[in-house]
Amino acid sequence: MSQAICHTIASELNVRPEQVIAAVNLIDDGSTVPFIARYRKEVTGGLDDTQLRTLDSRLSYLREMDSRRQTILKSIQDQGKLTAELEQEILQADSKTRLEDLYLPYKPKRRTKGQIAIEAGLTPLADQLWEQPQTEPEQAAQAYLNPEQGIADIKAALDGARAIIMERIAEDANLLEKLRHYLLKHAVLVSTVIDGKAQEGEKFKDYFEHQEPISKVPSHRALAMLRGRNEGILSLALNADPEQEVGRRGSYCETLIAQHYGLHLSDAPADAWRQQVISWAWRIKVSMHMETELMSAMKERAEIEAIDVFATNLKDLLMAAPAGPRATLGLDPGLRTGCKVAVVDATGKVLATAVIYPHPPQKQYEKSIEVIGGLVRKFNVDLIAIGNGTASRETDLFAADLIKRGNLKTQKIVVSEAGASVYSASELAAKEFPDMDVSLRGAVSIARRLQDPLAELVKIDPKSIGVGQYQHDVNQSLLAKRLDAVVEDCVNAVGVDVNTASPALLTRVAGLSTTLADNIVAFRNEHGRFESRTTLKKVPRLGPKAFEQSAGFLRVMDGKNPLDASAVHPEAYPVVSAIAKNNQQEMKSLIGNSEFLKSLNARDYTDDHFGLPTVTDIIKELDKPGRDPRPEFKTATFADDIHEISDLEPGMILEGVVSNVANFGAFVDIGVHQDGLVHISALTDRFVSDPREVVKAGDIVKVKVMEVDAARKRIGLSMRLSDEPGQANRPTARNQTSRPAQKKPQRNTAATNNAMGGAFAAAFAKAKK
Repeated sequence: MSQAICHTIASELNVRPEQVIAAVNLIDDGSTVPFIARYRKEVTGGLDDTQLRTLDSRLSYLREMDSRRQTILKSIQDQGKLTAELEQEILQADSKTRLEDLYLPYKPKRRTKGQIAIEAGLTPLADQLWEQPQTEPEQAAQAYLNPEQGIADIKAALDGARAIIMERIAEDANLLEKLRHYLLKHAVLVSTVIDGKAQEGEKFKDYFEHQEPISKVPSHRALAMLRGRNEGILSLALNADPEQEVGRRGSYCETLIAQHYGLHLSDAPADAWRQQVISWAWRIKVSMHMETELMSAMKERAEIEAIDVFATNLKDLLMAAPAGPRATLGLDPGLRTGCKVAVVDATGKVLATAVIYPHPPQKQYEKSIEVIGGLVRKFNVDLIAIGNGTASRETDLFAADLIKRGNLKTQKIVVSEAGASVYSASELAAKEFPDMDVSLRGAVSIARRLQDPLAELVKIDPKSIGVGQYQHDVNQSLLAKRLDAVVEDCVNAVGVDVNTASPALLTRVAGLSTTLADNIVAFRNEHGRFESRTTLKKVPRLGPKAFEQSAGFLRVMDGKNPLDASAVHPEAYPVVSAIAKNNQQEMKSLIGNSEFLKSLNARDYTDDHFGLPTVTDIIKELDKPGRDPRPEFKTATFADDIHEISDLEPGMILEGVVSNVANFGAFVDIGVHQDGLVHISALTDRFVSDPREVVKAGDIVKVKVMEVDAARKRIGLSMRLSDEPGQANRPTARNQTSRPAQKKPQRNTAATNNAMGGAFAAAFAKAKK
């Protein structure tokens, strides 16, 4: 790895270069991020999984850039145009954009007007007019007339000279850098509705007459405007001079171009020609190039931000509290097609399935009560999981009546059914339940995701779980890579029971592939449960490297070695043996012996292989082996008399579950089939720049209804329960003082965000269904 890349990453992460080198060597050697973060702390100096993910991503980017740098150097060298100065500039380029700017003049391209003019011998004329303002253009052009080269008259000669200089301007890397810096600081993105599209594009009305600095456009607004443009509703343009007086000709960028070349334009004979060259170069070449580049940069920035939002919400959902190994009945609500029912035991094994019709049009209420009541009693059901889709509130009331009538101790919980239908029709579900109706598979998924959200949700493509913002508008490969990393980190943070895990869950364990996961399950089915981690070495194709990477994350409960149920890696078992031997205790007696473990000095057990971080982690793990990092299981209680959006009234205080968090606020499920929006300014009385400082997906919160627009399916909520309707999303004093004043009225107000949030809520609700 190049030292330059090493120092660049180290500087960005604010760590030592040696840490980066060590981590890169491990990654190049086939180690996974979870393994490095957990079991190689001494080697990397304690880099955590977040730092390692960033390092891995930047390493790929910088290596790609370095490869491109070498390609560019070779191309220019082959042309015989590589100077020492240019080579140094290319070697020092710190971004792909800068690299491409430097390469522009040498990049092979189709014959341009400028190249044709150069071939016609017009370079001296162009240089003379550009550098000697006292030159009379028409008179100087007379000497370059050449009909055989297509220069038939003075106009053609001057046009050719102009094309040469225009291309020089458009390919001047240092000038482009100056213009880019100016535009990022001053330019605004202007969005307008295309004539005749206002009615069709009603959902984009907030952007019919909208403008804001392009460098500060939030992710959700950038993606909304880009979608509007893609759908033919909005027209987007870059205004380089937003503060320029109306009617003034030219752009300040033209002044910057003149200043860059040291030109002082006045009344000299060639100045009119030079001014025309600058104006044309800006308007025809540079401004279009810059607009495309800055729009692309805005889109890329918005995509990264949106992917971050998706990743954070996904992590919160995957790490939601599990209800645990309890017999559960899953109810997938429906009206005409009925409610699908599945009962699973504590391990998730399907015990029974059924379909009931308690709601219109069949209205088989009493029969449905009898069926579900019988299943609850027969299988000692502890929990009833109800999907939050169509008819969920009606089904929730049905379950409440069932529990009340039968005096049952069963608890009912409404859970997200996002992605259940995707799983039901998947190849994975078909393989797991080949003889089960597709609709019933969804009920099984709903039941299991209450028992263990992580174990069940890993079977579903993360993009189908419905916690994203404009997920279909972002770079799909980047999104998939980031979400896969989130799933992998979550699975390995919790650990996996090798004797009960599905192939889908095992696939997410560090070091295991789909093939190895299938082989583990096949081996388990043939030989019975694993009694120790070492037995994994007998699984076909599971070699030493895969064992090293995965063993610490795989748990063997009630096995021969108690350490196999912990996060202590097999390679570190000698450390535990040394602790037991030195203190004359049995290994089993160490586990959970908090008082004794706290008395140990970790330094006493370090050696050349296991340093202080590892030994400290081992002692902590012995205290609480296999501890689940997920929170305690809690549920929200929806109001019994609130079923539809029409039941809501401003001023109501309700309990709900945070279903999604975006940069502008949080969406809360209050049990009416339509998530409400708590704008960022209504999350708390203090100023917050990120809603995640206050809430995360899965949190149970109390909210006050501030505004209800049933026709547009928009619900405004506040977590500041002292707020009164009519004051929704009004910023606090600190909010007001912490925001920069706008020079011109903008449409990106809190109210606009709230209205726009309603559109997002509708989109999310649709995605979940």
